[in-house]
Amino acid sequence: MSVDIRTREVRAPSGSGLRRGIGAVPAPALMLIGMVSTQLGAAFAKQLFGTAGPAAMTVLRLGFAALALLLFWRPSLRLDRRATRAVAVLGIAIAGMNLCFYLAMARMPVGVALTVGMAGPLTVAALASRRARDRLWAVLAGCGIALLGWQGGAAGLSGLLIALVCAVFWGAYVPLSARVGALLPGGGGLALAMAFGTLCALPAGLIEGGSALADPTVLALGFGVAMLSSLVPYTCEMETLRRVSALVFGVLLSLEPAIGALVALLVLHETISLLQTLGLAAVVVASIGVIRGTRRAPVEQEARSRDLPDPREEGLRQ
Repeated sequence: MSVDIRTREVRAPSGSGLRRGIGAVPAPALMLIGMVSTQLGAAFAKQLFGTAGPAAMTVLRLGFAALALLLFWRPSLRLDRRATRAVAVLGIAIAGMNLCFYLAMARMPVGVALTVGMAGPLTVAALASRRARDRLWAVLAGCGIALLGWQGGAAGLSGLLIALVCAVFWGAYVPLSARVGALLPGGGGLALAMAFGTLCALPAGLIEGGSALADPTVLALGFGVAMLSSLVPYTCEMETLRRVSALVFGVLLSLEPAIGALVALLVLHETISLLQTLGLAAVVVASIGVIRGTRRAPVEQEARSRDLPDPREEGLRQ
């Protein structure tokens, strides 16, 4: 699972040959590559749960991703009290979000866990809006989650509850990451927060994983999961954001639950019921509706204040 919906702050590799190669790929295709990579990382992580466990895989995922970010950004450790507090709280949200996502994945299909988790930032965006229509999208998402949880049994119920906790952490991550980004330059704040998140998840990972965390094979596979879930999607998404509006980017990203379900079907042979498919579709539609409403509203308001044409009619980029 990626750590934003998405305010990822990692710059694409600067090699000119690589940049030219990436630049030749259409933006929607780049987004597809990034989302498939993210979900492949999740699927491969789930395959390792029998060896290392969800908590241990969370530590490996966060640890290797944090190491890569720290080496890239090399942030200063001299922080004032306000920045230190913001980084720590964001780190807790990152640890909770990823740990709950992996624990939910162990109990329910990947696509279902991902969809419920993504409802967190969706709800935050809907409730922050003053438009009644956006609140209705949140209601639709809630109905979708109810259908996704229609699985029965203790495992299904516990998985849904854990995924809902993941949604809370994920929803909190959005404003917290914005605050850290405002206090610290570049991606240094995210790097420090992810490192702190790794430390927060470490006790659970050590208790569950034990000696598996010292196994070279498990470490190598954990590194691969981190790169699939972090480096590849970060690079693809940052390049996409250079070419398309935030609205287009958000709508494309809303398709990730469906991609997650498809990847899980192909890699893990996980299937979901018809009701769960309808629930997934409801959350995707609600997400697109919220993104379109919240992204368009500020631009439309500015256009009206300046007596400019409606952006939807003029096709202005946002």
